[in-house]
Amino acid sequence: MGFSLTQKKPGVVMVGVDGQLIVGNRQELKQKVLDALDGGTNKFVIDFSRTGYIDSSGLGVLVSLSKKIREQGGDLRLAGLNDDLQTLFELTKLDTLFSIAKTPEEALAAFSP
Repeated sequence: MGFSLTQKKPGVVMVGVDGQLIVGNRQELKQKVLDALDGGTNKFVIDFSRTGYIDSSGLGVLVSLSKKIREQGGDLRLAGLNDDLQTLFELTKLDTLFSIAKTPEEALAAFSP
């Protein structure tokens, strides 16, 4: 379990979530993204390809990060949600808040160079 941040394009960081995004680790994710935001990056793709579960506190941290990133003129996109996670976002209506791409590559391509 853990998070990896990788610069993919100038100003765009890919965040990989390995395992779960839950109450126990959401603060670590938030801090990593906020640190990158403070460092001048304001476009993020969160890759959930290797994520099996997100709890309500995990969803909460995504909403809060999205708001913070938008305030900085940036954008947060999600990618790689499995069927269960996709359903979770639809049931909570969060699919209307986030840009969700099938693959991380699609999400990256949506950011113009």
